[in-house]
Amino acid sequence: MNWAAEEKEDWGREEEMEIDHHKIESMVPKQFHWWLKVFGKVKSERMPMRKVWDHAIDVKEDFKPSKAKVYLLSRNEREEVQKLIDEHLKKGYIRPSKS
Repeated sequence: MNWAAEEKEDWGREEEMEIDHHKIESMVPKQFHWWLKVFGKVKSERMPMRKVWDHAIDVKEDFKPSKAKVYLLSRNEREEVQKLIDEHLKKGYIRPSKS
């Protein structure tokens, strides 16, 4: 699929969310319209493809993490944090740690 077709497909999904793309296009100078697609909801929720320079950070075998202060959260705060973590895991923004 070429970028134009993909862009139309993504914008089509966003139109379901009642976004006025003509209004957005009128606010952004024409020379920047190529990048409009990356600011849409669908594209913004995708992580860039993995690259060869993406790598793990290996710690030394004798490394012992230092203890840190635990910040107490209310039940509502813990629920909000868990929602944020679940959302970012689902989008692929974060991954479970191997350490």
